[in-house]
Amino acid sequence: MAKSLQEWLNTDVKKLKRKSIQDLSSIFFFRDPIRPQLIDPDRFYSPADGTILYQKVVDSPEDPVIEIKGVNYTLKDVLQDPDYNKPALVIGIFMSFYDVHINRIPYGGVLTYQALDAIESYNKPMLAVEHDILSRTINPNNMGYLTNNERMWNKIYSPSIDYTYYLVQIADEDVNVISHFTNDQNEIFSQNERFSFIRWGSQVDLVLPLDERFDFKTLQNVTDHVEAGVDPLVEIKLNNNEFKSSYRPYF
Repeated sequence: MAKSLQEWLNTDVKKLKRKSIQDLSSIFFFRDPIRPQLIDPDRFYSPADGTILYQKVVDSPEDPVIEIKGVNYTLKDVLQDPDYNKPALVIGIFMSFYDVHINRIPYGGVLTYQALDAIESYNKPMLAVEHDILSRTINPNNMGYLTNNERMWNKIYSPSIDYTYYLVQIADEDVNVISHFTNDQNEIFSQNERFSFIRWGSQVDLVLPLDERFDFKTLQNVTDHVEAGVDPLVEIKLNNNEFKSSYRPYF
């Protein structure tokens, strides 16, 4: 369940600190808890366990999602797609050492994916952001990895609402695998179904292109801690009456 950062640190993290580093890194980190596979056509669920670093509507692909030491991190930087030209709602979720690292599909659809290389020859560490979170603060100046690190680009097309959105998995310095549970492209995934695992720390960004047929309402706050497949991030409201009459969600 979604919790404030303070509540999460005082409950879940406090309990885990009793475990040894060996147990946490060799056993606990790889846990894959059983969760109900919720189906709700009116909501996008969280793709990852973690802390919300930012959620923002970006009007232009050239506009900043966040500013890092005076440098804008734009929507085009997130997707690394020079041809992308739509405004979007962007939500960034940071997975700490204490989080489950199984990722899930926020809204059912057809998945295609592609690994994107690091912008430079190596990944920058995310450890400073982890320390920030454990210290109950968020400092954008420690997010330099966003403009640099390799990532997995995921596109999900949902035929039930004729809509395409994106998930971007961003690797940490020590990440040696972002492993999807399928080798096939264009495979169908149900809402909140497991689709990928990221080893060690990392981040997942949910990118929802704005569409005149829908209004998107965010349901959580920046710095809240959320769980994949459990906590809804965005509520969908349909604007077009004609579209409403033919709306038949089935994933």
